[in-house]
Amino acid sequence: MKELTVEAIVEQIETVTEFVNAELEKLDCPMKARIQLDIAIDEIVSNIAYYAYGEKTGTVTVRIEALQEENGVQLMFLDSGFPYDPLKRQDPDISAEIEERKEGGLGIFLVRKTMDDMKYEYKDGQNCLTIRKSF
Repeated sequence: MKELTVEAIVEQIETVTEFVNAELEKLDCPMKARIQLDIAIDEIVSNIAYYAYGEKTGTVTVRIEALQEENGVQLMFLDSGFPYDPLKRQDPDISAEIEERKEGGLGIFLVRKTMDDMKYEYKDGQNCLTIRKSF
């Protein structure tokens, strides 16, 4: 397992993506899975940056672990911001007309649809969002 901790700001998305992609390359991760993981990183880190700490700033830790038995990876995103479970948010109505749709929620919806598993827990004062992707 490898780990990276950065300031929870959108400017760090590229740093996190490069960190994860370096590990994915070692695992011969196919391009399609890598792109899906890159989108997930962008969405999750940006949500933490914008919402986890309110007016304050904090950090986000990203852990990547190879899943040998599943031929894939697990990414954990940890922050000490306000407790928030994005998986409890109602999925957006993608069948509604654009003008009628409520703002927000589409990114996490997309991540849920492209990952094999996604779970959330709040433990020891930290939000922990875990995603798994087989390839």
